[in-house]
Amino acid sequence: MPGGKLSQDLGRLDPAGPRYATDVVEQVLAQARAAEASDVHLHPGADGLEVRWRIDGVLQPVAVLPSRLAANVVARLKVLAELLTYRTDVPQEGRIRGAPGEVEMRLSTFPTLHGEKAVVRLFAGSGRFLRLADLGLPAPVHDALSRVLEETSGAVILSGPAGSGKTTSLYACLRELAARSRGERSLATLEDPIEAAVPGVAQSQVNLAAGLTLESGLRALLRQDPEVIAIGEIRDRTTAEIALQAALTGHLTLTTFHAGSACEVIGRLLDMSIEPYAIRSGLRAVVAQRLVRRLCPACAMPSDRLLDLLGLPVERARVARGCDACGQTGYHGRLVLAELLLLDQEPFGQAILARRDVHYLEEAALAGGMIGRWERACRAVEEGLTSPGEIRRVLGVSTPSRREVRQG
Repeated sequence: MPGGKLSQDLGRLDPAGPRYATDVVEQVLAQARAAEASDVHLHPGADGLEVRWRIDGVLQPVAVLPSRLAANVVARLKVLAELLTYRTDVPQEGRIRGAPGEVEMRLSTFPTLHGEKAVVRLFAGSGRFLRLADLGLPAPVHDALSRVLEETSGAVILSGPAGSGKTTSLYACLRELAARSRGERSLATLEDPIEAAVPGVAQSQVNLAAGLTLESGLRALLRQDPEVIAIGEIRDRTTAEIALQAALTGHLTLTTFHAGSACEVIGRLLDMSIEPYAIRSGLRAVVAQRLVRRLCPACAMPSDRLLDLLGLPVERARVARGCDACGQTGYHGRLVLAELLLLDQEPFGQAILARRDVHYLEEAALAGGMIGRWERACRAVEEGLTSPGEIRRVLGVSTPSRREVRQG
């Protein structure tokens, strides 16, 4: 397994050598890229600095470094990200700049009981997930989102929990727009921080030390004659208000939002006291997505046992077994489960104006034809793409209603 190789390679380094921290960081990041990890965690503890990386959404322990050298390793990462190495008592965040074509990386540090914890986020490598068609969205979602990107105004929100791929989708939409417009549309972003460079897009980053907040930056950006605006993330009421105001005044606005489903986005905006008319008129589409692991095609096996279905309303399923090809995990790669909510249905619009709760909104959206996350999940299980256990890991243990999973 790649993790076993990393542990062996790090064990060959001399902890007393002057380049120990530098070599450790180079080895960890290089092998994480080779393993296609999305995150690397360096967690300090009483017994050492534990190195773990996330592959296909699951953390895997890979090595433990001597605790006396943990601070040096984290300091080396901070140098690469141009952070303050002498500040170990406050969280910091920065971008690790690599050579052109290399994987984009972002470092986040946080003080803990035994020292600084560091997490490196590795974004999709060169040539992966660059355009809308690369995301693997279901065909109806892809086609509808593609049409929405042709609009000249309105907001598109990409939602999901942390690690669901919404930022990757946002950048794919930006690249799609840049390629289609061929320089004829003004595209601008305000991010915190910039996670990937997109040719043809004027990208800006929040700088609190200089007084450039998300709120003040957005207000200034609207005076730069943009036609498309991308906001890294909606985090509060003010940002949401400005984003929807931009959408209502002739700007196509793209952003991300932490929410568990498309209708939860609407519910959270209402909870922020955003005016229902602004949501109804300004928001064009919400895409909610989750990532689930794909079953390894080399070792997945059919199961007829009712227990293996884990209560999901499916008639057949395959389960993970594990082999050398998948590192004994039973899975290799991931697929996206996405639900698309279009706000052009009058009954649903009336429900927003009436400030109905999320449960009612969900029922109205499904009745209007939206294919929800549970139906996507059950289809993926019956097609043998993933397992019931993986669906429960990602979507939880609640039982979907009959309406959430259409039968027949």
